[in-house]
Amino acid sequence: MKNKLNNSTEKVRQSNLELLRIILIIAIIAHHYVVNSGLGQCIARTPDSFDSIFLLLYGAWGKTAINCFLMITGYFMCKQDISLKKFLKLLFIIEFYKILFGLIFMICGYTPLSLRSLKNMLPFTEITQGFISCYLVFFLCIPFLNILIRNMTQKTHALLVGFLLLIYTILPSMSIGIIFNYVTWFCVVYILAAYIRCYPLPIFEKTGLWGAISIALLILSCASIIILACIFKKQPDGCWYFVVDSNKIFAVALGISLFLFFKNVKIAYSAILNAMAKSVFGVLLIHANSDAMRKWLWYDVLKNASFYGDKFLILHAVLCVSGIFICGTLLDQLRMFFIEKPFFSRFGNFIDSVEEKIMLKIK
Repeated sequence: MKNKLNNSTEKVRQSNLELLRIILIIAIIAHHYVVNSGLGQCIARTPDSFDSIFLLLYGAWGKTAINCFLMITGYFMCKQDISLKKFLKLLFIIEFYKILFGLIFMICGYTPLSLRSLKNMLPFTEITQGFISCYLVFFLCIPFLNILIRNMTQKTHALLVGFLLLIYTILPSMSIGIIFNYVTWFCVVYILAAYIRCYPLPIFEKTGLWGAISIALLILSCASIIILACIFKKQPDGCWYFVVDSNKIFAVALGISLFLFFKNVKIAYSAILNAMAKSVFGVLLIHANSDAMRKWLWYDVLKNASFYGDKFLILHAVLCVSGIFICGTLLDQLRMFFIEKPFFSRFGNFIDSVEEKIMLKIK
């Protein structure tokens, strides 16, 4: 057994992977631009029109981006410990935006004051396909996953990865159904990313190879979308069959190849890129905050569906996604500077002491 886990951490974030984070959140916003705005119904009427093909291609990469994010998490967290402070920071940012926008929408009368509205401010509302709730549960599973990874041989780890991909990716891509939620899938991707980190095989380091594979998979993914749109004329999710679910073959393969390419590509350290990348999770929490936020943003403010068939559709799509990313980043930077940093600067030592006492009792 070699290259097993240790507690080393990377003090300086690598700008290549920080650039990838930024690209991924933009892909997720573009996905939401299409699926959360009523444009799906427009596409369904004429799935082979120019506007429909553009939107199908523009919004197809949300699940691929989720896989990439999980690859980054698994690659680094399999070598780290989950501290109480890390978990509280995650919980803090989730609850901050849930409560902030929940109160704003209720005060403005956009959503009624009700038990359901108050429930939506809790960190766990459902643990099925709700990304945020599932990610929080998955995060708490990381220490246990690391124990599993630490105590496997390389051969056993490889067999487990192969078995999980067979069950959760290959068979479902062949229309053999399997029911699972995001927590399960996040654990699968985590174990895969941990293998890449624990056993850095020479093939994982070939930048050119993974760049070429990424381009090839991107072309194949686009081709599958266009073919399904033109031939089968299904609903948008049908056109996205091979990329719409996180576990589908192209979403998985492209996510892995993009991660491996950006992991190896050489980019000079950029403080600006790294600072922006710190806010990508905040941008996700802001623009996908709730059903009320989705309705207000995509239907009432940006009016996406009204631009279907308009000559300015592409410009509207690009400006909306760019604007949400920029505004979300600025808002989250303000949150970090004025709220998160002062809070954890003042109470960080206390949190560390509480964690130490808890660990002593456990031991």
